Amino acid sequence: MKARYQYRIYPTTGQQQSLAQLFGCVRVVFNDALAFSKQSGKYPGVNRLSARLTQAKKTDERSWLSDVSSVPLQQALQDLNVAYRNLFKSIKGKRKGAKVNPPRFKQKTNQQSARFTKAAFKLKDSKIYLAKIGELKTKWSRPLPSEPSSVTVIKDCAGRYFVSFVVEIQPINVEPKNQGVGVDLGLETFATLSTGEKVKAPNTNALDRKIRKGKRQWARSVKGSRGRERLRMAIARTEAKQSEIRKDFNQKLATRLVRENSIVVLEDLNVSGMVKNRCLARAISRAGWRQLRTLCEAKASLIHEREVSIISRWEPTSQICSGCGERWGKLDLSIRSVVCPNCGTEHDRDVNASINILAAGQADLNGQTLSRVRPQFGAVACLSTRQEAR
Repeated sequence: MKARYQYRIYPTTGQQQSLAQLFGCVRVVFNDALAFSKQSGKYPGVNRLSARLTQAKKTDERSWLSDVSSVPLQQALQDLNVAYRNLFKSIKGKRKGAKVNPPRFKQKTNQQSARFTKAAFKLKDSKIYLAKIGELKTKWSRPLPSEPSSVTVIKDCAGRYFVSFVVEIQPINVEPKNQGVGVDLGLETFATLSTGEKVKAPNTNALDRKIRKGKRQWARSVKGSRGRERLRMAIARTEAKQSEIRKDFNQKLATRLVRENSIVVLEDLNVSGMVKNRCLARAISRAGWRQLRTLCEAKASLIHEREVSIISRWEPTSQICSGCGERWGKLDLSIRSVVCPNCGTEHDRDVNASINILAAGQADLNGQTLSRVRPQFGAVACLSTRQEAR
């Protein structure tokens, strides 16, 4: 299976200028092809667009496209081709997931990238050479597992440069410690496990305040000024730091969950609906719930006999006693513990939900529903818990 390995690079001043020229050419080729597709009324196909690119290089208006490697320019057309294919599959109902929007024009202020295939890059003695760019200084944080099939050079909004290799890897064998684990995601406690463990996310409130302050200053700055650009870069660097803290936390948590458990069960949360709550919208948006799910699914594919189960968002996991199966109905968010009216067991709300999530995941695998099964880890729910202030 294929995986991506990303490394930080430090191009020289001259290489930064060459990369800026390359990114601009890639962006122009993509935008020209998209504009032509929109004007034509239908997608003309990658072969016709490639022929138009060849002709455009011979004109005075686009002759400078010949100053960079032709491989990233062709890959830009392939990216547009993939975007239209995904759009058509989504319209026909042949693609799972959320509805795909039509491709949009690339902006200069967004993240920039250019992809090189084997014909345009060389990797030898831990050194990478890109066509018409030269040899790049690379920070090798880990060795590549196999020969890469392509490499993408990236410049993010914070002005940092990376290279991302596509490599072939093989799944590994890791003996699991547990049969399965249910994960209840939240805000005050990021993840509550069916084992009773509660995992808190790193506190990035200071960075969030710094970002909001920077954006207020940026809004009052003069458009087109150097000060405005410096503020934009400072905000981007702070946002990148906040994003990396969150991603590092989710990476480590996902690795632990997948390595230690045969089955990891999560809920299909309606995040787009939750953010309509103005009081919690910012906290929900930066929580990173979907990122954890994506990482768990990716890491499960790298280990033999691992599975990530996603249960329906309509499962009443917080309304059922994990010990006896009694259903007590919907609870207000302020209620953090509940006593079962049937068996008298006091449950921590989140721990009880995580146990029911695991039971629902196991029931799905067996073709049953949550109401017909009893959790296998009910003993955890019998632990007395204190009332949590919210």
